[in-house]
Formats: sequence, structure tokens, C-alpha cells
Amino acid sequence: MSLFSGPCWFNIPAHRPFVDDLARGLHEALSPLGPDALSQAVVLVPTRRAVRALTEAFLAAGEGRAVLPPQMRPLGDLEQGEPPFEPGDLALDLAPAIEPLKRRFELMSLVQTLDAYVPGGVATPAAALELGDALGALLDGLAIEEVEIIDQLAGLVDGELAEHWQVSRRFLEEALRLWPARLDALGVSDVSARRVTLLRKLAEQWTDAPPQGVLVAAGSTGTAPATRALLRAVAAAPQGCVVLPGLDSHLAEKAWAKVDAQHPQGALKVLLEEGGIAKGDVAIWPASRAADMAGHWRRRIINEALRPAEETADWLRVIDDLKSQGGEAVVAEGLAHLSLVSARDEAETATVAALLLREALERPDRTAALVTPDQGLARRVSAILARWGVIPDSSAGVALAGEACGVLAGLVAKAAADPLSPVNLMALLKHPFSRLGDPSTLEPAALRGARPVDWTALSARLQPADDAKPERIAELHSASALAERLEAVLAPLLAEALSPAAWARRLAEVMESVAADDVGDTGALWAGPAGDAVSRLLAGLIRDAAAFPPVSARQFADLFQRLIDGETVRAGAGAHPRIRILGAIEARLVRADRLILAGLEEGVWPAGAALDPFLSRPMRKALGLPSPERRIGLAAHDFAQAACAPEVVLLHSERREGSPSVKSRWLWRLETLARGADVALPGRPDATAWARSLDAAGPYQPWPRPVPTPPVADRPRSLFVTRVEALTRDPYAVWARDILKLRVWRRPDEAVDVRVRGTAIHEAFEGFLIAHPTNLPPDAEAVFAGLYLTALAREGMPPEGLAREAALAAQAARWVVAMEEDRRADGRVIHVEQSGAITFATRGGPFTLSAKADRIEATPDGLGHVLDYKTGKAPSKEMVQTGFSPQLTLTAAILARGGFPKIGPLQPAELTYLEISGRDPPGRIEIRATPDGDGEKMLITADAAESALAGLIALIERYEDPKTGYASRTAPQFVHLYQSEYDHLARVFEWSTSGETEDE
Repeated sequence: MSLFSGPCWFNIPAHRPFVDDLARGLHEALSPLGPDALSQAVVLVPTRRAVRALTEAFLAAGEGRAVLPPQMRPLGDLEQGEPPFEPGDLALDLAPAIEPLKRRFELMSLVQTLDAYVPGGVATPAAALELGDALGALLDGLAIEEVEIIDQLAGLVDGELAEHWQVSRRFLEEALRLWPARLDALGVSDVSARRVTLLRKLAEQWTDAPPQGVLVAAGSTGTAPATRALLRAVAAAPQGCVVLPGLDSHLAEKAWAKVDAQHPQGALKVLLEEGGIAKGDVAIWPASRAADMAGHWRRRIINEALRPAEETADWLRVIDDLKSQGGEAVVAEGLAHLSLVSARDEAETATVAALLLREALERPDRTAALVTPDQGLARRVSAILARWGVIPDSSAGVALAGEACGVLAGLVAKAAADPLSPVNLMALLKHPFSRLGDPSTLEPAALRGARPVDWTALSARLQPADDAKPERIAELHSASALAERLEAVLAPLLAEALSPAAWARRLAEVMESVAADDVGDTGALWAGPAGDAVSRLLAGLIRDAAAFPPVSARQFADLFQRLIDGETVRAGAGAHPRIRILGAIEARLVRADRLILAGLEEGVWPAGAALDPFLSRPMRKALGLPSPERRIGLAAHDFAQAACAPEVVLLHSERREGSPSVKSRWLWRLETLARGADVALPGRPDATAWARSLDAAGPYQPWPRPVPTPPVADRPRSLFVTRVEALTRDPYAVWARDILKLRVWRRPDEAVDVRVRGTAIHEAFEGFLIAHPTNLPPDAEAVFAGLYLTALAREGMPPEGLAREAALAAQAARWVVAMEEDRRADGRVIHVEQSGAITFATRGGPFTLSAKADRIEATPDGLGHVLDYKTGKAPSKEMVQTGFSPQLTLTAAILARGGFPKIGPLQPAELTYLEISGRDPPGRIEIRATPDGDGEKMLITADAAESALAGLIALIERYEDPKTGYASRTAPQFVHLYQSEYDHLARVFEWSTSGETEDE
């Protein structure tokens, strides 16, 4: 066989399709030897995705004929009992590998056991999980590099190093002592250590007794010592060979000597040097020797751009050499079909990538792939492709926390920590799996506004008023039944502290209760990949976390969220056969007609050097561990491989997370080399134009100020005095609320604001005056403060807010009691929360004006003082006089005409606002009108009342004209100073910023 008679080391250049050339070369070499020759060969590749890609490549190499492919095995994902890694007695002495989830829990438990070695202790289980994951990464690194450090730690940290590293030494010494013992007690082995042992034993077995059949190791760069040993054993076998990916055979020896860990060729250099193989002894794979020149020059340019930094001074000479070999156009030829696109941000980057993938589908013979280490970007692209019905084969998968079952699990976990969160309860009730009932009535009645302090308070909100209509009573009864059902379902989560296993069991039970119908069927709750993933996660917690110390509900919710955030779901069903989204490592051997390389920003591709919380850089070097920069070299190799594809789009985002980004160092180098050759990297302006126009709005045409003109018959024939103020300032709000009957829903979990304080002050005054209409009690201050705080608590103010308000309430109560003593001295009768109305004639017929007065004081001489409570700033005299705040003046007009039946007609006297804040000063009496007036500060009550009523009649008659519309904001001064709950419907910001502020 000519393929195996020459050098045992081969190379498939970066510009060639690796798996296609590999399959074709093996097929051409082995098929002539008989139908079984190919199937008896063994091919080792890095990953399972590479196995699938190579399988497809063998089918293509058969050109329509039946092909029995060789035995293909992934080096990086060994399964127990899978040949050739466990033939015969190879694995008899090896314990099975510990399951990944159980390993995380065991490391978390180990960290908690070593709590005394951590300054301040491990605060929460989630923090223990995070530290356990970091410890697991260190253990993996030690196993892969086959380094024993426990005996070296004592002499590694001396007194000159920081205390932090002293702590790390003590922690690591204990962890490295306890972890193997724990694995032995469980009867399992660590995954990485087991894989290394298998590779070592296999290398030893094949060295002592080399396989006689065809044995090929392809695509591995040999980053781990055990892998390098196995590759050498494969190369030494009688019919064995190693096929390297993208060795730069043209790199000058001077530059090759300076290749380090950060260089794309760094790992391959170490592999060859350990095997005593010269770079020139590696032959080109036979099926790759017919490389087209365009691809050849692309590879040369990419490799030259990424040459060691010390050798970049020779770039101009390199360019001259390239031109001398291929002509003046060689650089342009090498950069042909290589384009660079700079998008504005991550959203535009994802849109450009999706459009370029979608464009490739216009030709039925084209394939395309997005290659990026940024999983967030990969998921964005998948979401955009879905708008065209394209589901890519994505290695990033989807986040389990975003799938329906994962969302429900997260909501239930949060309900354990915060059972009365209105937002969480609404999301739980509206979840597609929930069968608890229709929340449409419960939501506005109990879950909007300030959060209820407990279930009793929530139920109290659902009690119908005495004058409620039958249909409203029925709605509230239905909502109350749903609230009771919800409370019962969540009851198992009410616990002070439980083990994570117990919490997980209760979480699963509550999830099933939420999803169960009347007969107990949970529907699709546990179905599909997401349901399976959540059930495995919960089962792992129940099985492996039972011995953990009890944690609070909040701690469990944080722990569970961290666990579920790290899980992904890879369904793969229904994926498009010609579109793929790959990680950088997975794309090393896979090729498509168009490759889009995205995430080319420093910190993303390449990623920053990982931080080791246990070992500093000098420590790692002293222990013989590789530097963190080695990963940069591997990432550079992956980039170089992908950038040599026939058509490549390099995609860069100018901003990430709102901040300017820095181009990947590889882009800088490539652009610099191109400029040195007087060639610019071509772009794809059409792609960015597509992305920006895809969802772009049309030309900006601000909407004019709305002036709806409803039929006169639909216009209100009665208003409260507070609505007259709205009609004066913002008629549109009257149209929206009083004509269309649009009621504003309060936000869920709304902060207790000024409105709630105002309501509480009104309730406190009402309760205080009803209980003590004449004489004040000895503890009047405590009584008033208690009423105010009770009202705040009823409105939803949390305990911490009440503690802050208590001091304000005490100050306000002192001012209120002093004010009451002063005003009651003449024996006046105080009427609170009185409703009144008058009806008057207009051109359109009778009109009713109503009011509910906060307080009317009837003096013995027949005068009536009208008072209104304010927790904010009272309207000024000018606002009252001009009619923009007519509440007191119109109330006085109703009082003068006997509109308050329980009081009778009284001559209006003082019109007063009581400002109560509890601050300095705690209260203020603001009189706006008196019977006499004083010319500057006070209005004359009778004149102000009559003027206000006359103005109202004129205003009503104006709106009885069918041509008069309910314009948004009738006065320019209120466009920006006055806020309405209907501003968004009126598009106030839009029309007011276009220059239109005057009334039409």
C-alpha cells in the first residue's frame, strides 16, 4: 500500500477540506484491496462531531456506491467499553467515570468541608458550587498534563508571597488529599484522569504489540501529553499514520524556531519535537496534493499574517517573496473571496451573520456555517434564522433556562425564595404548562400595585365591596378560588431550611402540581429534550445532594439558577442540512462553502487568559503546568484553519455590551499585511445594508397631536371635580378614561409611592375624625400615627419601609394633633369624606358635577371651610385662579348650593390645602381663598367659586359642539410639566418634540 509505505506523518493544509480529503485519500488507498479493507481500518479523530462529518465524507467519497466506512472513534469523548480504548483487559483495573453532575456536587461538598480554609468561609451554596467548578477545572488540568503537585506545594509558597496564595496552598493541600479518597469511597474515577489513563495504557499496548491493521489518527494537535504519546504509537505501527491539521510547511525555519505557545503552530511544534520529527519530514496527504492555487495563496497569506511577533518586521520582504513566486496579483488572489464586515453592535452582527447564511441557501448546492466561540451570538443568529423557518444545526444548542420546562423550574425555585412576588406569580400562572386556572381576574385585583405582605392581605384584596354588582362578585369569587389553589400548590415550598435534595424533590412536586389537570396528567411537562434535561438535573440533586447541609429557600433558588444556567439543550431534530453553527474547536475539521467567522474581538476570539483562583502564573510555571496563553495558540490555530476556507466572511462587532470593542489581534495582523501589499480587505456593504434595512423604520413622520371628536351623545354628562381638572389640562385623558372607559392597570410589584402615602393620609384622617369627632384622646398622636402606618401596611408598604415611615408619622402626628386642637377650639363640626353633587343646565341639557370632599368644617356661624389633604406640593394661587386646579373652588360651589345632603347649604369660607409630609416642617396650612380675600395672597371664596362654576359651564358647552375635539394638552406649559397616565396613547413625546405645542 503506497499510502503507508512512506512517511508516517502527513499534513492536510489549512486551505483544504480536512475530512473530505481524509476520506477520499483513505477510500482511494483501501478500496482496491477489497470490500472489507476500508471497514477494517481504525480512524481516531478529536470529537464526535468530527466522526459524524467524516461519516458523511466517506459517503460522498463513494460517489453513490455503497461504502462500509472504517471504525471511527473520538479521542476527546471516550465512552466506557468502547473499542479500541478498552480492548481485552485494558480497563479491568479502571473504575467507571464519575457522572459530571455528581462530580459537581461532590466538589461543592468538598469545598464546604474545607470552609475553614477559606477566609470568611463560603458564603452560600452557589458560591461553593462556583469554587467547586474552579477546583474541578484545576484538577482536570493537572490530570491532562499528568502533573502531581501536592508534594511541591509546601515549598512553592514562601513568606514573600501574598497571604492569598498561602491560603490557596493550604486549601489545595487538603483538597488534593481528600478528593482521591472520596473517589475511592464512591468506587469511581475522575473523568479526565480516567481518559488520560486509557490513552496511556493504549499507547503502551500499541507500542508493545502494534496493531497490524490500518490505523489512522487524524485532526489532533496533540495538546495533552497522553495524546501525543498515543499519536507516536500510531505513527510507529506497521500500517499506522498520523494526519495533522494545517501544519505550516512553508514557515521559514527562523520563524519556526520562534513559534511559542500563543502561535497557531505552537501545539504542532511541541508534538513534532517530542516525536523527533522535523517539519520537513511531514508529507502532504496524497488527496490534498492537487490543491488549487487560490487556496494555496490564501493559506500562505493567513500563515504569514500570524507568524511570530518577532518576525513581523520581515512582512515587506515576505510580501516581495510572495509576489516573486506568484506575480503581482498574488496577494489580491489570496484575499479573493475573503471579506471583512464591521457591524455596529452585537444585534447587527447577528443579523448580518443570519442574512449571509440565508443568502447561501439561494443556491441549492451551497452549504454555509457560522463559526464563533460566542454562544450568545450563536443563539441570536439561530433566533433570527427562525423568522425564515430555518433551523440551523447548532452546536451551541439553546439555554435550558430559556426552554419552557426550564422556565417553569426557575419560576418555582424563585417562588420558594419569594412566594408573594407578583411578577413571579403572574409568570407562573401564565406559563404554557400551567393548568391552575385563568388569572385574568386575579391579576388586576390582587397582583398589580404594591405587593401583598402575605396571603391574607392578597385574599383581602379580593373581597367585593358592599355595593359591588353581581357579575363583579362572581369574578372576585373566581379569583379568590384561584388564589387559594395557588397558595395550596406553593405550600410545600414554605420551609425555613432543607437539604438541596429535599428542595429539589419539593420543586419537582410543585412543578407537577402546577402542570397537572383534574385527573393528574402533567401533559408535556417532562417531554422533549428540555424536560429530560430538567428531570435529570432534579434527579441528580435528589440522588447526590441528600447529605448536604440544609440551605434556605433563597440559597437553594440561587444554587438551582446557577445549575440550570449552565445547561444547554441540543435537540438537532429538524435542523437544516446545509446550515451549521459551530464552535471554534468543532469547526476545525468541518468545512462549508461559506464560513462566517464571528466574534473577532479581543476577549472573545481569542478569549482572555483564564484566571486561576488557586495558582499564580509563577506557581504554574514552577509546577510544570502550561501557561494560560496556550489556549490563545489553540484558538489561533482554529482561526487559521477556518480562515483558509474557499469563501470566508470575517465578522467584527464595533461595540459589545454598549462599550467600544477592540478588533481581534488576528484581524489587525491581516489588515496590516494587506495594507503593506497595497491591497484592502474587501467588504460586504450589501450585507450591512440588508441588516440595517431589514427592520428599519420608514422616514420619520411625527404623528400630529391627537384631537379625537367622539359623537356628542357619547360625551360625558357628569364629571367629578377632579376630572374637571383633567378636562382643563388634558382633554385627551377625559376622552380615554371617561368616554372609552380605559382604566390604567397598576404595575405589578409597584413601589409604594406618593399615591399610596396620599391614600394612607386620607384613611388616617378619616379614621381619626370618625373615632374622635369632638374631643381628642390623651394618646392622640399615637392613635393618628398608628392609623397612618396601618393604612400604609394595608397598601403594601414592606416592613423596612414602615420602619422608615414611623419617624415621619410621629412628626406628622404631632403637627396634626396641634392643628386639630386649634381648629376645633370654636366648636365647629367636622365632616369627612362627604359625597355631594349639583346639576345645572347647559345648552346641551342637564349636567351633573360631583365631589367627594376630604373635609368640610361647619362653624357655628354657618360658614363652611373646605379642606383637602396633600402629601405633596399644593397647587398655587395662580393655578386655582386660572382654573387649572378647580377642585376646591368647585367643591365650594357645590357646598353653597346645598349639594352635600348630609351637611346642607353653607356659605363657603376658607379653601385650604393641608400639606402633610412629616419632614421639616411636618405640615403646612395653605389657604387659597377666604370670604374677604386680601388682594394678593388670597382669593375671595364666593367670587372664586362662582367664577369656577361659570368657567365649567362654558367649558362643558364648548365640548357640546361636535366640532370640538379632546385635544392632548391644551396649554403649552403643561406639555412637559404635567404627566398623564395616557401620555403614551397620545404620543405626547412624539408630537411635542416635533415643534407642535400650541393648541390647534
